[in-house]
Amino acid sequence: MEDAARLLQLVVNGAASGCIYGLIALGFVLIYKATEMINFAQGDILMLGGFVAFTLIATWGLNYWLGAFLAVVITAAFGFALDALVLRRVIGQPQFAVVMLTLGLGFIFRAFAGIVWGYDSVGFETPFTNRTVRLGGVVLGQDNVSIIVGTVILCLVLYLFFNRTRLGIAMQASSQNQLAAYYMGIPVRTIFSLIWAISAGVAAVAGILLSPVSMIDVNMGFLGIKAFAAAVLGGFGSIPGALVGGVIVGIVEQLAGYYLPPGSQDVTSNVVLLAVLILRPEGLFAQNIRKRV
Repeated sequence: MEDAARLLQLVVNGAASGCIYGLIALGFVLIYKATEMINFAQGDILMLGGFVAFTLIATWGLNYWLGAFLAVVITAAFGFALDALVLRRVIGQPQFAVVMLTLGLGFIFRAFAGIVWGYDSVGFETPFTNRTVRLGGVVLGQDNVSIIVGTVILCLVLYLFFNRTRLGIAMQASSQNQLAAYYMGIPVRTIFSLIWAISAGVAAVAGILLSPVSMIDVNMGFLGIKAFAAAVLGGFGSIPGALVGGVIVGIVEQLAGYYLPPGSQDVTSNVVLLAVLILRPEGLFAQNIRKRV
């Protein structure tokens, strides 16, 4: 019975971590589906969103919910401006140029965060900090439960947005066929900037949800590496795949950290990535539909 309770706790903790990976991977996928660009600075945008929330909530003393909402809005606006002013200039350039640009932006974001907020880890109180919920004989932290619940709610909101609103449908049309969307009167460039804004906002949500579990620091953007593995596992270009891949990576990490020798947890995502590339390079939820532009 004790082993079953321990296993359940590991799975819940892993699912919580996996939800964070999945949300970052979701940003990868949204941008890739629209522009065929891979944003390797996505994890660093999560870091910036976490620091913005820290400033609003811990430094300025705003209510948690208001501060979190404003942090998401500010980070989304930053994502919109980033595409409109910088990244739009490299659309159509070789992928190598895009990769180097986004990697360089990640270094810039980390340096900026270090200058503004310092290199020490920081955090802020949330309604879920140091609270637990009992599920049968298992005691779970509300922080981990809040990550899972928050991810489910966010995914439901995004599903309704993309499938029930005119703007969301326009975004889908633009990502599937840019030329046809342009001829139908859809402002494709603005739509792409809005997709970058949504991706940045999702990253900010992940950073805020992660704050009760892990302190905010300039290096937390390296979670993007694990999220990239999750996106590849799910099938790069598949939104449900990104989330499922993230949860799988998170659970495997937790199980490896408990049942395997020390240090195994740190390399699990890389092992999963290599295994997927060898056994099923198209991912679990591969999409064979090609974009026509």
